[in-house]
Amino acid sequence: MRYLNKTSNPAFSNYFWKAQPRATKKMTVTGILIKTLYCLLIISSIVLASWKLHTNGTSIKWFTSGGMLAAVVISIVLSVRQQWAHILVPLYAVAKGFFLGGITVYAQTQFPDLPYQAIGVTLITFFVVLFLYQTKLIAVTNRVKSIIITVCSSIFVTYVISYILSFFGIQSFIWGTSWLAIGFNVFAALFAALSLLLDFDYIERQKNKAPKYKEWLATWGLLVTIVWLYVEILRLMKKYAIRF
Repeated sequence: MRYLNKTSNPAFSNYFWKAQPRATKKMTVTGILIKTLYCLLIISSIVLASWKLHTNGTSIKWFTSGGMLAAVVISIVLSVRQQWAHILVPLYAVAKGFFLGGITVYAQTQFPDLPYQAIGVTLITFFVVLFLYQTKLIAVTNRVKSIIITVCSSIFVTYVISYILSFFGIQSFIWGTSWLAIGFNVFAALFAALSLLLDFDYIERQKNKAPKYKEWLATWGLLVTIVWLYVEILRLMKKYAIRF
C-alpha cells in the first residue's frame, strides 16, 4: 500500500515528506501558488530572452541540452539537500527556462505562433484537471494512483531508452510523425495531465502539516509536471503541423 501513496512525480515521493521537527509555520496552498508563479515568471523571462538572442543572430543551440542537463543535476542535488530548496528551485526554473527557450525558439521558427497555442492548451489543461480534482469528478483512488504511476514510469523508461539509442544512430519511432508516434505523444500528454491529479492530491493532504520550506519542494513538483505537459503538447502540435 505504501507504493500506492506515492505519486509519479519524484518531487512528491514520500522521501520528501518524512516526519520533520515541529515548525511554527506550515506549508500553505497560497505559499505554493506564489512560489510557482514566481518560478514560471523566471522561465517565461528566459524564454523571451532566448527568442531575442535568436532574432539578434546569437546561436542558442546549446540551450536545450544545457538546460536539460542542468535541471537534472539540480534535481539530484535537491534530492539530498532539501533545506537548500529556496535556492535550488529558482535555479531549476532558470535551467528549465533555457531548456524551454531552445525548443520553443525552434518551434516558433519552424511553425510561427505554435508555442503560443501550446501554452494556451497547457493552461487550459491545467485548470480543467484542477476543476476535475476540486469537484471530485475524478476520484484519486489507490487504483487510479497505481495506474497513473505505472504508465508514467513506462513512458519515462521509453524516453530514456530512445535517448540512449539515439547515440548509436538508432531513431526510435516516438520521434517521428507516423500515426504510431502521434498516438504515443497523445498518450504521454494525457498521462502528463493526469499526473497533476496526484500532485494536487498530495498537496491537499500535506497542506498546513508540512514545514513551510517544503512549499519550495511542492513548487518544484508542479514545475516538473507543467513543463512535461507543455513539452508533450508542443511536440504533438508540431507533429500535426508537419503531417498536415
